[in-house]
Amino acid sequence: MKVRFAPSPTGYFHVGGARTAFYNWMMARKAGGKFVLRIEDTDAERNREEWVDGILDALSWLGVTWDEGPFRQSERMGLYAQAASQLYESGAAYYCDCTREEIDARVKASGGKAGYDRYCRDRGLGPESGGALRFRVPLPGATTFVDLVRGEVTVDHDNIEDFVLIKGNGAPLFVLANVVDDIDMGITHVVRAEEHLPNTPKSILVFRALGAELPSFGHVPVLVNEKRQKLSKRRDRVAVEDYRNMGYLAPAMINYLALLGWSPKDGREFMTIEEMTAAFDIGAVGHSPSFFDEKKMAHFNGVYIRALSEEDFVAASLPFLGRNAWWTGEAEQVAAYLRLAPLVKERVAVLSEVSVLVRPVFERELSLVEADVEKEIASNPAGVQTLSEVRKLLEEVEVFEPALLEVVVRRYAEECGMALRKIQAPLRVATTGSRVGLPLFETWAEIGRESVLARLAHFC
Repeated sequence: MKVRFAPSPTGYFHVGGARTAFYNWMMARKAGGKFVLRIEDTDAERNREEWVDGILDALSWLGVTWDEGPFRQSERMGLYAQAASQLYESGAAYYCDCTREEIDARVKASGGKAGYDRYCRDRGLGPESGGALRFRVPLPGATTFVDLVRGEVTVDHDNIEDFVLIKGNGAPLFVLANVVDDIDMGITHVVRAEEHLPNTPKSILVFRALGAELPSFGHVPVLVNEKRQKLSKRRDRVAVEDYRNMGYLAPAMINYLALLGWSPKDGREFMTIEEMTAAFDIGAVGHSPSFFDEKKMAHFNGVYIRALSEEDFVAASLPFLGRNAWWTGEAEQVAAYLRLAPLVKERVAVLSEVSVLVRPVFERELSLVEADVEKEIASNPAGVQTLSEVRKLLEEVEVFEPALLEVVVRRYAEECGMALRKIQAPLRVATTGSRVGLPLFETWAEIGRESVLARLAHFC
């Protein structure tokens, strides 16, 4: 088995592309075959080199390694020209010098269906016409193939226009370049996104016209958002790079993406790459649109984070702390973070959330969530009084140890006849800046006695 993944570097790496790449990769690994990476970079106006780098980097991060490539279509133009010449000489293709305006005008005048009307099919134009090279779709006829995901598919040739293989400027189009590359590289299985399904009958016709053996085809379902709209880079967060920057772990993300359209027979959700590869079956992939649920992926990520060892969690999260001005990375800070890490690990879904939780410990000038200050202190009749009275109690505590601090505050709450959480709310906002965070008394122990008392004094 030999499969390929052939992305176009026209933007950030799409999560749908990542899933397709992983499906191909698992097929190859399970069969002991090869995974080929091919960059479709013939569109010079839209391609950018940094997006090529982004694709390579994202695939490597996800663990989807390639056996051959990356090949670039822009470096293989001679092969496409040779194939075009072969198709023309055999009569399988012909030149057409019609402009789009001329085609549209004829369609309008005849009242026929939209699309090319095969006007130049028998005009006998040659390369010197400067026109585009079109494939001569056999008429009458139909093309049938068995899709690995969708089963048997049949398309009548009346519904396939004589499609362009080479533009008038000599640039090859998608169908020709892909078929030529697949033949040259010995690709046995073409598994790609559903959006390419309409191209497959065209590809099959070109394969046959070039006298090549057909690969097997499979088309995986589209990914949709919560409104069941196809994921769009203009509307939805779809870039693998974005999720990596947010603090998703590669094993968690690849695990979640694999389950968008497929699941193992035993219904497991959390699996290693090796387990997924052993269980994967392209024939078990559904053909209905798959809901890309960010909340569920975050849940997956949280499970993977909590499974990390303390050392691995700290190593993974330190780069995210380094994005903050208040983080110096000094030994004292790292030591404090190591003490907090077990608490942090249990409370984050993505690594970018770590900073919010530990910020109060390391920030010199405390950032306040004004809405929380208003709710728990300014508009709380007992807010300032609570801060003042607890501060006086804490002044008597010499060693800020979590268990001792809890005893002091809990006793105060009991004396006031109030629930501990009600007492904690203004205390938390005053000393950490927010209503949510790590356990309060562990946080106070790391902030330190002097800073806790100073922050309380600020409000009373």
